[in-house]
Amino acid sequence: MTTSAQPTISIALCTYNGMAYLPTQWESLLNQQLLPNEVVISDDRSTDGTGSLLEQFAAEAPFSVRILGNQTRLGYNKNFERALAACTCDLIFICDQDDFWLPEKIRTMTQYMIDHPDVQVTFCDAWVTDENLEGRQNRFWEAVLFDKETQERWKAGETMDVLLDGNRMMGCASVIRRTFLPTVLPIPGKIPGYIYDGWIALVAATQNVINFIDQPLQLYRTHVQQQVGVRPQEVGARIRLRDRLTRHRNRKLAPLLTKQVQLSTINDLLTKRVPANSPGLPQLRQRLAHFSLRSNLAPNRLKRIVPVLTNLVKGNYRRYADPAANWYAPLLAVLGDILE
Repeated sequence: MTTSAQPTISIALCTYNGMAYLPTQWESLLNQQLLPNEVVISDDRSTDGTGSLLEQFAAEAPFSVRILGNQTRLGYNKNFERALAACTCDLIFICDQDDFWLPEKIRTMTQYMIDHPDVQVTFCDAWVTDENLEGRQNRFWEAVLFDKETQERWKAGETMDVLLDGNRMMGCASVIRRTFLPTVLPIPGKIPGYIYDGWIALVAATQNVINFIDQPLQLYRTHVQQQVGVRPQEVGARIRLRDRLTRHRNRKLAPLLTKQVQLSTINDLLTKRVPANSPGLPQLRQRLAHFSLRSNLAPNRLKRIVPVLTNLVKGNYRRYADPAANWYAPLLAVLGDILE
């Protein structure tokens, strides 16, 4: 941060064939109550004339605009990494090409960062709209199950657990301090279950330096060209008690082994990036231990009873249940672990 009360502001904008949506998003940037000092644009080899449009924006903008052209396609993870690394200001707002920022977004989030100097990453909510930015029926956090109960868990210190249930932070709704970038970058090539924004959130969660503003400060456009968007949750096949007694054990263990590998990989990635005593790491490792136990239970059912019931008493089956699951799902999981 600078010594002045007002931090300088960068916007990291990534583009790829965005001519249909960029003019509207750019207009929303120009209409911000607090303008940025610079916009850094990383274009991932667009083929639809986006480059020329960006040059026009840069020529007319009331702030500095730098356009970075990639020699090869980077994909969204590495494209955002390049844009973030090129930003020079105190606060960096991440920007998608197809959304629309409400006029108070930068001012509101900047003031939050001024008022909370220990917070390194902050994110806001958004109104979900159609392709034409019409209709504000739902908020983005509803789609990612970041409801009031989950927010209270977050505030109670369960930030890492909440994020390991699924990423709640949308990159284009976030702001990050540039001084935190060395901890975040480079973005790993593969983060199972997450992309660049989820990685940023997880890294910040290890330090307990991420928070949220419970306010929709932008419009989130939904359309068929989105690489990542709000999509209905897939509902798995219902598993009856009878199925748990008859299905092949390998079929039961497969999702647990997948979860164990995912958590183990995330643990390895974060361990290489943050101090060993980071306060958020124990939550990750406790979850990893739970799924390691469940995916490696003894073939003998009698030998499973003690470890399974111990985990039940500790509350782990309920703590690590799917957020969208029924209230009795943890009990079915216990029965399955003992009987299958």
